[in-house]
Amino acid sequence: MTATFQHIINGFLPDAAPHAMWGSVVSVENGLLEIAGLNDAAKIGDRLQFSGSQSTYGEVVAMREEAVFVLPDASMTGMAPGDRAYLCTDNEFRPSTEWLGSVINASGKNINGGVTPRGDRVMPLNTTEAAMTNRRGLGERINTGLAPFDTFLPLCKGQRIGLFAGSGVGKTTLVGDLAKGIEADIVIVALIGERSREIREFVDGLLESKGRDRSIVFVSTCDEPAPLKRRCAMMAVATAEYFRDMGLHVLVLFDSITRFADAHREIALTAGETPSLRAYPPSTFRAIASLAERTGPGAGGAGDITAIFSVLVAGSDMDEPIADMVRSILDGHVVMDRAIAERGRFPSIDIRRSVSRSLPFAATGEENLLLTRARKLIAAYDDAATMIQTGLYAAGSDPSIDEAIIVWPALDRFVAEKSDTCVESFEKLDAALMRDGG
Repeated sequence: MTATFQHIINGFLPDAAPHAMWGSVVSVENGLLEIAGLNDAAKIGDRLQFSGSQSTYGEVVAMREEAVFVLPDASMTGMAPGDRAYLCTDNEFRPSTEWLGSVINASGKNINGGVTPRGDRVMPLNTTEAAMTNRRGLGERINTGLAPFDTFLPLCKGQRIGLFAGSGVGKTTLVGDLAKGIEADIVIVALIGERSREIREFVDGLLESKGRDRSIVFVSTCDEPAPLKRRCAMMAVATAEYFRDMGLHVLVLFDSITRFADAHREIALTAGETPSLRAYPPSTFRAIASLAERTGPGAGGAGDITAIFSVLVAGSDMDEPIADMVRSILDGHVVMDRAIAERGRFPSIDIRRSVSRSLPFAATGEENLLLTRARKLIAAYDDAATMIQTGLYAAGSDPSIDEAIIVWPALDRFVAEKSDTCVESFEKLDAALMRDGG
């Protein structure tokens, strides 16, 4: 280390809070800031604040014996060697019940104005859950307000499912409907990497509904740096754990885990990790799994975290890396199809390709028989759709196809219906399966 920086090792900021340690920027390159003087005090994940024309923060993502490397939260324009980097000592995350009804950004500020009070309990943004053997199994079936989820794709307390969709097929709209319709004590919404306009519409629709008083929305827009997106995601899950530990049932709606994975990839690659499949580093699977595993059934007197993660599937390819990773981790997957959206049926759920792993246990024997029959008819129609639509199918050739042709319009309408209870949804499904087509 040169004499130029020797004087700042373990230095202090005279005009700031007492004992505010600081180092100095050594180099600015490849998206990283190299900082000397803090290698004995800083740790991976710590936050630093930089001097300059405007206040800029960053996260420690890599370390060497003689320096730490920081990925800044904002543009590095105007930064130069010699700028001071102050170690943030008050970096504790403290959720509060007073956040209900608020929209919080990655800096912990209420974007609708006003103060953001801090709670009395520190919640780690990164945590290791208790042993899985201490957790309960899935709880009772939940009313969602949407017929397909109350029947074909039941959701139970503590269950984690994924919404797999390409862009523009109604994914965010469906997330909003679930936020307003699912029975839960607390709703935590994480909007990661979304467009600001879409966030505004979502927030206005949710917070103007009856669900305002039970909801907290965490937002990080698509133009924000990767550290803020990842931090915002961690804040949302940590807040869900805070309310879960109070014994409450928490619903987490995460849109989207793909953007979280992209943010992790950017951070990991910048820190020097080796790229792998489609440039995602090997640690991506662990990052996604760790996030998902923090949700689910609680243990002891804790409540449950029911989670719905949306997955932005590039080119509707269900075998692309993130989709494949998430599908193997969660307790079910809901596939949204562009062709269905283009013909105007929303939600554009492809029932045949979607699965809830809470079945058959979440439904009664009679309900399972109904679901089995309905799925067989949907499959029969799908398999013969081309022949039916081109007029090549001759009535009477196959009894199952004949029946499917009769009931398919009613089944298709059923998937778009809303209902108040699961019982009501099954009654509607039974009516749709009547041979007169409903």
